[in-house]
Amino acid sequence: MKPNLLLSLLTAGCIISACASQPPNETAVKDIFGDRFTIGTAVTVNQTNGDDPIGQQAIIRHFNSIVAENCMKCEKIHPEKDSYNWQPADEFVEFGVKNNMEIIGHCLIWHSQCAPWFLVNEKGDYVSADTLRQRMKDHIYAVAGRYKGKIKGWDVVNEAIMEDGSYRKSPFYEILGEEFIPLAFQYAHEADPDAELYLNDYSMAEKGKRETYVRLIKQLKERGLRIDGIGMQSHVGLDYPDLTEYEKSLKAFAAAGVNVMVTELDLTALPAPVGGANISDTAEYNDSLNPYKDGLPVDMDAKWNSRMKSLMDIYLRNADAITRVTAWGVCDGDSWRNGWPVPGRTDYPLFLDRNHEMKPFLIELDKELNNNEG
Repeated sequence: MKPNLLLSLLTAGCIISACASQPPNETAVKDIFGDRFTIGTAVTVNQTNGDDPIGQQAIIRHFNSIVAENCMKCEKIHPEKDSYNWQPADEFVEFGVKNNMEIIGHCLIWHSQCAPWFLVNEKGDYVSADTLRQRMKDHIYAVAGRYKGKIKGWDVVNEAIMEDGSYRKSPFYEILGEEFIPLAFQYAHEADPDAELYLNDYSMAEKGKRETYVRLIKQLKERGLRIDGIGMQSHVGLDYPDLTEYEKSLKAFAAAGVNVMVTELDLTALPAPVGGANISDTAEYNDSLNPYKDGLPVDMDAKWNSRMKSLMDIYLRNADAITRVTAWGVCDGDSWRNGWPVPGRTDYPLFLDRNHEMKPFLIELDKELNNNEG
């Protein structure tokens, strides 16, 4: 091959390679939505401490709000009665402060991922009501108090209500009854009077859950307790929830006098277990739950983007009530969905793909909202 021809081919190859490494759209996700609401993501310890520098840069580029995925949960931050693990949470908060981001604390009181010692005595029995009240107060004062002035708002109580509207029979409820929720809000406000305070839960499209949360908002307000918002966890699928009911809940919470936040948003493209089978019985069954190992087929990709676009349309037409939309993870590879209900799945649930590039629904929204052709 002639030297000049070889040089031309090599040069062309470098240009193609360089183009391929550039993001197809320079607009950031947060810029698409402007000042309609903040755009958040759940972040991991590896992203805030710099062990995942690519993910960290994607957070800085695309999001203006962050929430701790795990490092502020009780079992992580308060693993033993007289011991706190502050470093990961400190790094999370300082990362947000450094990058001028809205910082959300998650979460103060939750029955799941609660430190094993928190709810029981030395014998393993539930502690008394007085003891639990004191432990709640000490924990909330310590955690919320440490980050006073830096945290925009706290998920004070997480996942307290069942789909039918009844209280979840968690240890907090079993020991203190309904009073554990007002107590948590009281302590959180005392610890940081300027922080916003939220209730956060999943399956919020369910009528029973919607009605109970509207009632809870009213009760907290009547008692003079601060409640600023409802977090609608939105772990959704291609065929659930009913979007009419979902929007009905959004409107009902706003009408109750609080802001609405879309929290923990992800949209699975994968099938759920069916038929009550033991999901670990056979490799064949496991494979049926992981059908898109090499990427979404064109038709499924279009269906996924259409569904996510429908959700975004709901948020945009209710933007006066919504203050934040938070994805539960930075890119598809980060999502907990890849490990549930069986480990090793390949899901596609988030705003950014595994290369940290925006999905088509966002590019379409950018065109609609900003006349940006990319």
